Amino acid sequence: MAPSEYQAIHLQKIFNRMSPALHIITPEYPPQAGGVSDYTKHVAAALADAGEHIDVWCPIRDPAFEQVTKVRVHEELGRLKPADLLRLGVALNQFPQPRRLLLQWVPHGYGYRSMNVPFCLWLCARSLFRRDEIEIMVHEPFLAFREGNLKQDLAAVVHRIMAVILLSSTRRVWVSTPKWIEGLKPYAWGRKISFEWLPIPSNVPIVDDPVGIREIRRGLNSSGIVFGHFGTFGRGIASLLQDMVPCLLRAMPNATMLLIGPGGERFRAELMGQCPEIAGRIVATGYLSLSDLSLHIRACDVMVQPFPDGVTTRRTSVMAALSHGCATVTTFGRLSEPFWRDTSAVALHPPGDLQLFMKIARQLSESAAERSVLGHNAKTLYSERFDIRHTVEALRAIKELVSCGS
Repeated sequence: MAPSEYQAIHLQKIFNRMSPALHIITPEYPPQAGGVSDYTKHVAAALADAGEHIDVWCPIRDPAFEQVTKVRVHEELGRLKPADLLRLGVALNQFPQPRRLLLQWVPHGYGYRSMNVPFCLWLCARSLFRRDEIEIMVHEPFLAFREGNLKQDLAAVVHRIMAVILLSSTRRVWVSTPKWIEGLKPYAWGRKISFEWLPIPSNVPIVDDPVGIREIRRGLNSSGIVFGHFGTFGRGIASLLQDMVPCLLRAMPNATMLLIGPGGERFRAELMGQCPEIAGRIVATGYLSLSDLSLHIRACDVMVQPFPDGVTTRRTSVMAALSHGCATVTTFGRLSEPFWRDTSAVALHPPGDLQLFMKIARQLSESAAERSVLGHNAKTLYSERFDIRHTVEALRAIKELVSCGS
């Protein structure tokens, strides 16, 4: 080894001892697209801005992607094969104990057809033999039973085995919605584990550009209210919108529907085939940069955000609408947290209840004052409960406990 290389490694070890890091393990990270990717980047950057030393460990990314940030990004996860995990372990061992590992958990994110049991065993071994402090941020715990074919049910079984292994290696689990606590606790097998709710913040920065917003609205050629939907137009949500959008535009001849996000063009084409008479009042943006995304959300008068299982705090599309102060109509379903009923920040209706949805939509379309109050309440709720600062405070509050080995 050359002297310069030895000095660099020695200096890195000294730096690591002086500045204990939070190690975030994630299945995806920009430029990879995905909700976990965006969330991890947003949280890592916010923690780094707060003075924390953050190391992100992720799979191989685009080699042309350059990232200028305070966050140190490592690609030792490679392709999640045993050799990659061995290399990741060696790299982690260069950092002083106690090492705090924060796993971003979605079972389908770690390869092996969402059944990567060896990865879970590796993490468990880190806890047992290396005394790493493992924390788990659960975005989704496991697949449900009887919602697909036999292969999906088999995967659901393996997911629960993975959950048992992961819960045996941790004392702290963060969840994106309290509903996940109910599902996970039986797999802790009586172990004393701290389950804490850590809502998902919006990752869309608010852009203040009234001229840009006016230009977007002018381009819509709308003489009436602009409804919007932000998302990826997955099958479950798209099936609800297929009924809602035609009803909305037929009942309000001057209204326009703005479809924001990837998948919107495909969804628009499907609607055009079914309802050609309203095609001219449906606009799809496709993929947008974060700044353009913010402007398009703000260009909408009312956001329409239905979910088959109901709105929850893990829905980043709703968080984006709330943070931008948009009047939002959404659904209250089996996974919805009770507090949504106690707040006046969103207008609620049961999934599939077209009659109540249309009543709410018409009422909001006719009253700018009601839209303003709803938007104000939305922004207040977001600031009080969901802003990224709450995530940073929660994760930093644990730091001293881990440093003391408690």
